[in-house]
Formats: sequence, structure tokens, C-alpha cells
Amino acid sequence: MVGCFDFSCCAGSVRPARKQANTTATASKNLKAELDTRFTLCCSVRQRQPEFKPISRFSMKNAMVTIRDVAKESGFSSTTVSIVLNNAPLARYIPASTKKRIERAAKRLGYRPNLFARSLRSKRSHTVGVMVFDMTDPYCTLVLRGIENSLYQSSYLPILTDVHNERNRFERYLEMLLDRRVEALIVLANWLFVNIDVLGDLEKSSIPTVMIGRELQTDSISSVIVDNEMGAHAALEHLYSLGHRKIAFIRGPKTLADSAPRWKGIRAFAKSSALELDPQLVADLPESRDPSSSFEAGYKLTEDLLKQKRPFTALMAFDDMTAFGAIRALTKAGLRVPDHCSVIGFDDVAVSSLYTPALTTVRQPMEAMGTMAVSIALDAINAVLEKRGVGAVHRKLAPELAVRESTRSLL
Repeated sequence: MVGCFDFSCCAGSVRPARKQANTTATASKNLKAELDTRFTLCCSVRQRQPEFKPISRFSMKNAMVTIRDVAKESGFSSTTVSIVLNNAPLARYIPASTKKRIERAAKRLGYRPNLFARSLRSKRSHTVGVMVFDMTDPYCTLVLRGIENSLYQSSYLPILTDVHNERNRFERYLEMLLDRRVEALIVLANWLFVNIDVLGDLEKSSIPTVMIGRELQTDSISSVIVDNEMGAHAALEHLYSLGHRKIAFIRGPKTLADSAPRWKGIRAFAKSSALELDPQLVADLPESRDPSSSFEAGYKLTEDLLKQKRPFTALMAFDDMTAFGAIRALTKAGLRVPDHCSVIGFDDVAVSSLYTPALTTVRQPMEAMGTMAVSIALDAINAVLEKRGVGAVHRKLAPELAVRESTRSLL
């Protein structure tokens, strides 16, 4: 071993020489007189041994602290420590003073439980898979906020996936979530839901599943939706109460689940109020995988409506993005909103109140829908743990009319 050498035992590398007591050797004196520098070299040389410092218990925070480390620190057995830290049923027989000592030791060492190992033992992951068909859809933002906030308060971790409106990606993500033993699934449906028909795959998952934004007729998958019929009824009633009788409509895509109940609400109010619906003033959004395409479609369809030269004083759009497109087309045509034409949307996405003019719309309780979906999912998880029967739950939440600046009275 190559080491350093220590001369420190000699009080430095050199030390003063003592005067020779023996004065009888003249030759020695003469030699000393010639060579004496008043210092002599200490010949005691030893190899320095490497120093071993004890590892501080605080440095263990940088490494994974185990049950054994906590046991050594607290002075109790690993079994006792495991029972206390895992809050096992036997923990109720352990004195409170012992629990406190163990908990203090765990805190000092920075102990964190190995949740992966714990989940293997308990067969629980405390995770919920959240599948979104398209993250860029403004509709998703507040729904996800409700989901995340509710899961956080219940100590569950959401695993979020964006399907990008692709069937293969959906199937792959579903497989990955199931492989990670998520305890429930929450799916935000959109326009593409009908096209790729994910119901079969979800029913095979055999774990609690909640669909948001799609009304289902099934006993295996729960659902949370807004009352679309009520919302459309309220929107048309608002325009009617302002004195509008010549109203244009841009309906949703025919295959989209929300389209039919909204049109049903419109027809129901028209019938009850003897309002005539002009077929020439009704247009349908095309199907598209791009959620922002409804803006462009709303713009184009409104231009087409204006080209017909059939006058209308109000326009009811399928959703807010369509309404924004309609307002753009009206403005380009020299028509001011709401002075020349009132416009109303549906959803109340984040930018609706910031738009110019601020958009009157039907507010979906999107955050509440996310919260409701989590509540249903967690109830189903508990039912499975308690080995109780669990059936599908279907909830329909009431919308709310948000009156802003894009509509005005003709009366």
C-alpha cells in the first residue's frame, strides 16, 4: 500500500539538537563544529494510517433508509418497527411511548416507506388512471382540475395519459395502466369516442371505470354528464326572453352523443313557445379529430348562413369554440356582436369570460363533474375491497346559464 509518511511525532520535520555532554571527543567536536546547523533530523518515520470516520445518521438521508436502520436507531426490533411504521393491526398492542420513539427515529433518519413493496404485499397501488382523448381540448382543463384535486385529498395518485385520438395509443395506454395495477379508470370522452368504440376494451378491464361526458346504457361502466337537454333549453329560452325570434343554429356533429339531447332541448322549448325553427338557418358541424376545428367550422358555417341573405338576430352555437368562430365571421361581415346579432355558446371554457365581447354561454359544471367521477370511482374501489357488489352509477349534473356581453335585448 502506498501511503503518506508522518513526521509529526518529532514536533515537525526537524528539531533543535541538545548540546553534547561528552566533551572528551575533540574530533567529534570539530566535526560537529563544521557540520552543526543546530538541528538534527528525527529518524522516527511511520506510515500514516487512513482515518475512518463514523457515518453520521443524518447522512443516511441521502440514501434509502430501511426498516433495519430505524430499528438500530430506535433500539427496537425490526418486527416492532415494521408493525408501527406500517400501522399494522398489531400496532394497537404496542405502547404509545414505543411508537413515539420509533416515529422520532424514522423522522431523524428521513425514512420513507417503500410504497412499491407495500403495494405488492397489499395488492393496492393507490393510483387511478386518467385517460384523456385530446389534452388540447379546452373542455378538459377544469374537468382535470376537479379530478386531480379530489384524488389528492383522498391520497390517490392520478396517472394521466393523452390518447391523441388514436385507437392504438388508447389500447396501449390502457394496457400500461392495467399493468401498473391502477385501482380505477376515469375516461374523458370526446367526439371520437363513438368512432373507436372503446366500451369493449374498458369492460374487459374489470376494474371500476367512470366515463365523463358520455351517457352510457351499461351496467359495468359508470358515467357523469351534464344535462345537455336542460342546457340547450335554457340557452334558447334566454334568447327568446330577449325578444329574438329569427335565430340561427349551429348544431354539433351528428355522431356526437351531446348533439341529439341539445337539439331535443331546443325543439322542446320551440314547441312550448310556438317558436318557428327555420331549417335554412340550421347548420351542422362536421366531424373532426381536432377540437380546435370547431372554431374554423363555426367561422365557415356562419359565413354560409350570411350568404343566404336570410336575416337572423341571434345565433346559438353548439359550443364556445364554435361561437368564437361565429363572432369572427360576423365581425368580418361588418356585423357587431351583440348590436347586430346576439351569440350564445355552450361549455363556458376558460377564455369565454375573457373574449371580446365576453361570451354568454351555458356553463357546464366541469370541475364538479371531475369531482363526481372521483367520488364514484373511490366508492367502487371501497366496494371491491369490502367484497360488496358494485354496479354502474350514472349521474347527470345541471348546467348554469352565464349571461355576459354577447347577447342583448330587442325589447
